[in-house]
Amino acid sequence: MNSRTQKIQLDGASGAIEALCDLPDPDVWSAPLGVAVIAHPHSLFGGTMDNKVVQTIARAFVMCGWQAVRFNFRGVGASAGVYDEGRGEMEDLLAVVAQQAPSGLLALAGFSFGAFVTSHAVQALWPARPLEKLVLVGTAASRFTVAPVPSDLHARTLVLHGEQDETVPLIDVMNWARPQTLPVTVIPGVEHFFHGQLGLLRQLLVRHIQAPVAA
Repeated sequence: MNSRTQKIQLDGASGAIEALCDLPDPDVWSAPLGVAVIAHPHSLFGGTMDNKVVQTIARAFVMCGWQAVRFNFRGVGASAGVYDEGRGEMEDLLAVVAQQAPSGLLALAGFSFGAFVTSHAVQALWPARPLEKLVLVGTAASRFTVAPVPSDLHARTLVLHGEQDETVPLIDVMNWARPQTLPVTVIPGVEHFFHGQLGLLRQLLVRHIQAPVAA
């Protein structure tokens, strides 16, 4: 955690939600461009807001001038409640959005189980709450029913997956994306947790975040 990371506590349906708010360098950015809310991997298998992929996603958004908010799902760390198979976790994510990004530019991102939860949060928010960017990394399509991405959001969406993902086989993500004609960016030789390739992950994220949004 650096000097521009703030510990915050938010209110959720199950009680307190523990969160961290990462801020861009004020010497470079007079104010954040928007807020990115980032969801972590599976709560029952060691997933937390401190996961290295989650931190890499947050770092990429901060480098691009965004405020990044990562949080612990219910039952993780100091967040109240118990694991709820994605239903309550989506409530947690929506509560973070409501309190940290009630207006202005919003981006959502998730890794693994967090990508599954994020997909359903998108369904709940879109189109009433526009999204500037959507990022789904290591999407847990083999283990959960991931919601489709609205077609109007495809141009703002980055789906990233490792070719050698041993936790979520690439074929399952392709089977999810194919009916939507949703592009998937595949990183050759990379597994689920991007060991040794976090720098490349960050570069791909920065490129997507900085890309102009089509009208």
